[in-house]
Amino acid sequence: MLKNGAQVGLLLFGMFFGAGNLIFPPSLGFQAGGQFTPAILGFLLSGIGMPVIAVIMGTFNPGGFRAEMNRKISPLFSLIILTLMYLAIGPLMAIPRTAATSFSIGILPITGDGMLPLAIFTTLYFVCAWWLSITPSKLLDRVGKVLTPIFAIMIVLLIVVGMMAYTTPSTAAPIGKYAASAFGNGFIEGYNTVDTLASFAFCIIALGAMKRIHFTSEKEHIASVWMAGAAVAVLMGGLYLGLALLGNHFPIPQAVYGDATINLGAYVLSQTSFQIFGTVGMAFLAVMVTLTCFTTTVGLIAAVSTFFAEEFPILSYKKYVTVISVVSLLLANLGLNQIIQVTLPLLLFVYPMAIVVVMLTIVNKFVSLSKLGMRCTVAAAGIVSAIDIAAQFFHLDGAAVLIQGLPLGDSGLGWLVPSLVCLALSLVLPGKISGESALEEV
Repeated sequence: MLKNGAQVGLLLFGMFFGAGNLIFPPSLGFQAGGQFTPAILGFLLSGIGMPVIAVIMGTFNPGGFRAEMNRKISPLFSLIILTLMYLAIGPLMAIPRTAATSFSIGILPITGDGMLPLAIFTTLYFVCAWWLSITPSKLLDRVGKVLTPIFAIMIVLLIVVGMMAYTTPSTAAPIGKYAASAFGNGFIEGYNTVDTLASFAFCIIALGAMKRIHFTSEKEHIASVWMAGAAVAVLMGGLYLGLALLGNHFPIPQAVYGDATINLGAYVLSQTSFQIFGTVGMAFLAVMVTLTCFTTTVGLIAAVSTFFAEEFPILSYKKYVTVISVVSLLLANLGLNQIIQVTLPLLLFVYPMAIVVVMLTIVNKFVSLSKLGMRCTVAAAGIVSAIDIAAQFFHLDGAAVLIQGLPLGDSGLGWLVPSLVCLALSLVLPGKISGESALEEV
C-alpha cells in the first residue's frame, strides 16, 4: 500500500516539479531579503498546499474535477473553465515554458544565445516528449521510476553544495513587490508554478495509474491516495525551501537584478553551478534542468491531450499530442520572459477560480452547500480577478480604486474575502446539495 502510494507520488512529483518550480523559489529568496520567512510561507501555501489538496480531492472522485464542477456549478461552466485551465497549463503557457526554461538555464550558457540553438534544442526536446506522451500507460515506469529520482538527486546535490559555499543569509530590505507585502507576493508567486491548475489535469494521470495497480480494497485505494499526496508535499517542500534559501544566500550584483531582461532564478541556478563545479557545472546544470522540465512536459502533454480528446473528440488522443507538441514548440521559441509576461493575465484570471473550486470541493465533503451559493463564490473570484487584471495590465483607474478598497487588495488577494463571504452564504442559501463520498468506485 505504502509502496503503491509512493510510486504514484513520485510520478506526480516528477510531473509537478518543472520550470516554474525551479526558477521562482531562488528569485523569491533573493528579492525577499530579510523578509524571507513570510515570503516563503506564502509561496509554500499556494505552491504546495493548494496543489496537493487539489490533486487528492480530484483523485478521490473517479470523474475528477469535471464531475465535481458539473454537479456543484454547471456543465457549461465546467467545460469553459477547464478548457481555459488546460490551455494555460498546456500549449499556451506551461508546456512552452518548460522547454524555454531548460534552454535558458541549462543550454544557453553552453551554446550562447540565439534563435538557431533555441530552435534546434526545442525541436529535439518536443520530439522526445511527443514520443513518451504517445503511450501514457508507460508514464509510471518511465517518468516516476526512472527520470524523477535522477533529477531530484541532482537538485538536492546542487542545494547542499551551494548552501555550504554561500553561508550568509540576506538581511537586505526586500525589493520590488516584496517590499509592500512579502507574504502576499510570495503567495502570488506560487501562482506562477501553475501547480494548482496542473493538479486538475494530473489527477487524471493519477487515477489512470491507480487503476493499473489493482487495489484489493477501497481502504487501500484511499490510503494510497493520501500517501501519494504526502510524498508530493514532502519532496516539493524540501526542494522549494532549499532553492529559496540558495537564492537568499547567493550574492547577485546590482547590475544583474536591475536588468529586467535577466531572470533572477535562472541566474542563481546557472551561476551557482558554474562557480561551484566550474565548466563541468554547465553540463551538470543542463542535464538537471532539462530532466526536471522534461518530466513536467510529458505529463502535461498527456493530461491535456486526454482532456481535449474526451471533451472535443474531433481529433484522437495521438493527434492532440502532435498538435500540442507543435504549438508548444513554436511558442517556446519566443523565450522564457516573454512567455511569462504574455500569459500572466490568463493565469491571474483562472487561478483564483481554481482555488475556490478546490475550497468548495473540500468544504462540501463535510457540509451541504447551496448550489446558488457555490456559483456565486466562483463568480466572485472570477469578477474580482478580472477587475484586478484591468487595473494591473490596462491601468484603469476605476478598477484600481475598487481593488484597493477590498481587503487584501494590495496583496493581490482581493478575491479572497468576497469569495469567503459567498462561501459562508452557501451555508444558508436554499438548494443545498451534499458532497459525494470520497470514492464511488474503485
